[in-house]
Amino acid sequence: MARAMLEYTKTVLKKVSFDTNLFCKEVQKALERLLPYEIEELKSFIHSLVQQNPELNQCLIYLKT
Repeated sequence: MARAMLEYTKTVLKKVSFDTNLFCKEVQKALERLLPYEIEELKSFIHSLVQQNPELNQCLIYLKT
């Protein structure tokens, strides 16, 4: 079940990556819902998305990296 939530979150983030504000909101929601080890995996996923879409860089502040 938990794994499904992480995969769902990744799908949502991919779909909203066109809008920085929406992407940031979804990142915040994901950080509230996911387990700590899932958040670590999500961080690497988000970093790879930011490399593809540099405008999403401002959302990294929520990851505290």
